[in-house]
Amino acid sequence: MTAIETGASRRLRNIPKFAFALLAGTTLAGLPQVAFAQDTGVEAQPQSPTTAQDANAQPDAAADTAQGDTIRTISVQGVQRLEPQTILSYVRLRPGEPYTTAAADQALKDLAATELFSDYEISNENGNVLIEVVENPVINRIILEGNERLKDDKIVPEIRLAPRQIFTRSKVRADVARIIELYKRQGRFAATVEPKTVQLSQNRVDLVFEITEGPKSRVQQINIIGNDEFSDGELKGEMVTKETSLFSFLSGNTSYDPDRLAFDQQKLREFYLTQGYVDFRVVSAVAELTPDKRDFIITYVVEEGDRYQFGDVEVTSEIRDFDGDALTNSLTIEEGQWYNAKTIEDTVEQLSELAGRFGYAFADVRPQFRRNPDERTMDVTLLINEAPRVYIERIDVNGNTLTQDKVIRREFRSAEGDAFNSTAIDRTTARINSLGFFQEGFEVQQVQTAEPDRIILEANVEEQPTGELQLSAGFSSIESFLFSGSIRQRNFRGRGQTIGASAQVSRFSNSVNLSFTEPYLFDRNISLGLNLYRQDVNSYSLNDRDQTRYKQVTTGGSARVGVPLTEYSSLVASYTLNYDQVTINENEFFEDFDGDGIRECEPLLATRYICDVVGDRVSSILGLNYIYNSLNSYYRPTRGERINLGLDFAGLGGDVKYVRVRGQASKYWQVLGDFIFSLSLEGGYIKGLEDVPGRDDVLLTDRFQLGEPQFRGFDVRGVGPRVLRQPIIDDGEGNPLVITDRDRIREDAIGGNAYYLGRAELEIPLGSGARELGLRPSFFVDVGSLFDVETPQLQNSPFPDGIQYQLRDNNGNPLFIGANGGATTDTVDADGNPLSPLNRTISPFQEVFLGNSASPRVSVGFGVNWNSPFGPFRIDLSHVILKEEGDDTKTLSFNVGTQF
Repeated sequence: MTAIETGASRRLRNIPKFAFALLAGTTLAGLPQVAFAQDTGVEAQPQSPTTAQDANAQPDAAADTAQGDTIRTISVQGVQRLEPQTILSYVRLRPGEPYTTAAADQALKDLAATELFSDYEISNENGNVLIEVVENPVINRIILEGNERLKDDKIVPEIRLAPRQIFTRSKVRADVARIIELYKRQGRFAATVEPKTVQLSQNRVDLVFEITEGPKSRVQQINIIGNDEFSDGELKGEMVTKETSLFSFLSGNTSYDPDRLAFDQQKLREFYLTQGYVDFRVVSAVAELTPDKRDFIITYVVEEGDRYQFGDVEVTSEIRDFDGDALTNSLTIEEGQWYNAKTIEDTVEQLSELAGRFGYAFADVRPQFRRNPDERTMDVTLLINEAPRVYIERIDVNGNTLTQDKVIRREFRSAEGDAFNSTAIDRTTARINSLGFFQEGFEVQQVQTAEPDRIILEANVEEQPTGELQLSAGFSSIESFLFSGSIRQRNFRGRGQTIGASAQVSRFSNSVNLSFTEPYLFDRNISLGLNLYRQDVNSYSLNDRDQTRYKQVTTGGSARVGVPLTEYSSLVASYTLNYDQVTINENEFFEDFDGDGIRECEPLLATRYICDVVGDRVSSILGLNYIYNSLNSYYRPTRGERINLGLDFAGLGGDVKYVRVRGQASKYWQVLGDFIFSLSLEGGYIKGLEDVPGRDDVLLTDRFQLGEPQFRGFDVRGVGPRVLRQPIIDDGEGNPLVITDRDRIREDAIGGNAYYLGRAELEIPLGSGARELGLRPSFFVDVGSLFDVETPQLQNSPFPDGIQYQLRDNNGNPLFIGANGGATTDTVDADGNPLSPLNRTISPFQEVFLGNSASPRVSVGFGVNWNSPFGPFRIDLSHVILKEEGDDTKTLSFNVGTQF
């Protein structure tokens, strides 16, 4: 590999005349004198552009001798691709003209200017001029080496040279400059590019750009001179560029960027204008490299000027429908407030939007300023210029190849012939964006026509893929490892329909679901949804998750129909049919009470509330939901509210009967700049409609549960009513000792008939670097409770020998005798019936019922959402402030998954 050289070797041969040789009296008459730029086998050194003048540095005698030759012939040697005539056209030498050193030197310069030759020479012998050239090689291929931060697809478009083109040094230098500039735009000012060639046969070369990327040039320090009213820290906080620090990876933008430097000057001006400093200016902004050439030090010199207040602020309208005095009175700007350019900008936008609501699409609101330097006040007049009321001439939809026109047009809140309404246009844009079928940032375009009172609305969409195939694997503190897969098409057949299938497998649950949604049934504003599903859930003991308490398999389906009530609200009716199968380990929890071979669930072993739900049952549920949604984003809202009120009735057939009501409400605000504050509240109540002797009117599987992940700071089902079965042992002296260690007792959460849960959360904005990583930290407070369940029938096995039992009496109560009671085959019950030998012994225990309280539980904490390379990740660090006896707390919880 040979480094590329600059300049060109040029040779000039001057043959003195024979007469000159006679005058000299030597034998040199017939020998040509040749000046070579390089010797055979020795690589020429690059020549500076002034080397071409060396031909003029010959002795005057030689110049005079050459001056007398007349060109007889001109021949060309060494050409491969070019025609000799082409080379002759580049020089000014012509037969019949005198041959001079000046003419030869000019010919050399002309050949050099073509950049077609790596070597060239001109010789003259008795008027016969010979031009010898070595053509530049042809580029075989271009290779990039050493580029890791910028891939080939980013660099190659900047390279103008290409394979099969003629290699020229000037073009190589230009390409090197472009590559270095590309790295500078990435903040790598120490990047170097070394071009080299690899010689090949047939006068071809491989051109190699060896790139040394170097580190990113960061901003080591930002200095501000001239700021008296605001500290350096305050002003640096307004800038996009940040200083390099230990935590700079969170803020980002620490690399030097000249464009960002100019933007920061604008940000400083905007900040001062919001504080009343209308004369503020940045005198200079200088970026200097540190001595090691790796980082930058930026210095701003600013001039703050005087601070101004608002003087007279008024609205003047040339549109007769608008009363300027009334609009003036409605302004929030008051005389005496510190001048704020952002307030003026917002007011102009509000007045323009107001005019748009009344059909004045092209209303022009212009602020006019009058500065009073003596009083340091600024008078502002907001002038609404005259404009015609505009009507919609037509609506055009363009760019949709798959999606049918009607899918887009039905989202328009305005029709052809309607008066223009900016609010309706904004809502249309939001609704089309919420479909998720088209490119981000879509906006309805407003096109003026030849008529001043007519406008055309254009929906120029760019479709994006709407099919989704997802495979996920993850780990959570609840389910341990989990795997899921789904396939979904959100714009099925271009009709806006959604069809999908999903499946999930985890440690405690397996599920499969099929779904279909038609948003506009029979082209009417009525939505239809269908679901078919099966779910297997293993309910484990809270303190021993390897011990399964019962298994519930639910197979069913649902259908729902929704109709809009207003622009933001709708009513959804649904019907759900479920077939539930609840089973437990029969070998562990079943007994044959009457000796007829039929074994049944024994409450002494499995507890009464679990035995109540064992078996098969059908649930037939009618539902009605009211939904209000004005959120600006479904996935990450920053403003708006959402309300969902639901009523379910189970009992239209089936085996269970209850009424259940649930409500959810949430609201989002953008506060203190980019902070996002949210409040949410939810609650529910279920009332059984069937009175069954011996058990609660609501089954365990139908009650509410509360804990992780809904209630941070508490474990799964960690809040609310629960039964603890505590073993009793001998303390070594014959006295009973009750075990209260939560890891050694059996703990079952039995749910509640009522609950409430409130959340307050403040999401903290971070710099662009953290946003690029997908980090979204937040502080939160959770408040809630689960309660209102009948006290279950508690059972005990007395100390010291526990109990033995075999069958039940007429009321279903177990007949048992103490183990030391001497039960034999002739033991009889109260009716004189003989009892066979007792077949089960239960060690001493006692049951305790805890947690049935509506008192609030409160937790506070810090959490982080992270769109990690492994998938969505959420971690919460919580501290419980208030809890009730029996609640299970949990400090750390997390959930992570990945897609591949």
